[in-house]
Amino acid sequence: MRLTKLGHACWRLEKDDATLVIDPGAFSGEGLLDGANAVLITHEHFDHVNTDLLRAASPDLEIWTCQAVADQLGEIPAKVQVVRDGDTFTTAGFGVKVIGEWHALNHPDIPVVQNVGFLVDEEVFYPGDALTSPGVEVPTLLVPTNAPWLKLRETVEYLREVRPARAYSTHDGLVNEFGQKLIDGWLGAEADKQKADIRRVPVGESVDLA
Repeated sequence: MRLTKLGHACWRLEKDDATLVIDPGAFSGEGLLDGANAVLITHEHFDHVNTDLLRAASPDLEIWTCQAVADQLGEIPAKVQVVRDGDTFTTAGFGVKVIGEWHALNHPDIPVVQNVGFLVDEEVFYPGDALTSPGVEVPTLLVPTNAPWLKLRETVEYLREVRPARAYSTHDGLVNEFGQKLIDGWLGAEADKQKADIRRVPVGESVDLA
């Protein structure tokens, strides 16, 4: 299985000539759905879901997401299916388990929105905008490293709680080159401590997973 960083919080998984895209949002560039058979969307924030992009998508595309996102999409050509914490399903040949219900606390005046995380093929866990405990072994973690709701200490504690064999930075599209160097340093230190592959994958680059 090949994992590719498309931008900010968007990732592509490929295996057996099938393509799964996670969180194709407004900050993640162009061509996010090229070749996609299915899409997973964690929550309704525009940096994770581009509704115009999905409304223009092929009717053969399968979209799996929470109720709040489905409500935003309304009637679109693509097939939208609502999932919640504990659900399991198969799409485009990928086995998926849904883990989590809510976005991390952000601003005191902003209501907490729905947020579902996805464990794909028991290999890759993407929590969305939350630090949800997966409750199972996670070989590969997509770990948020920059957000209004996030502190460095929380990222490190999450990595130490989950203890994945591999962890790659996500939700990092708002940082400049200096911020990227800081993230690289923090993740590199944790990689040394945990003896694991923990790092930032540059946009457009891929990692092949066993």
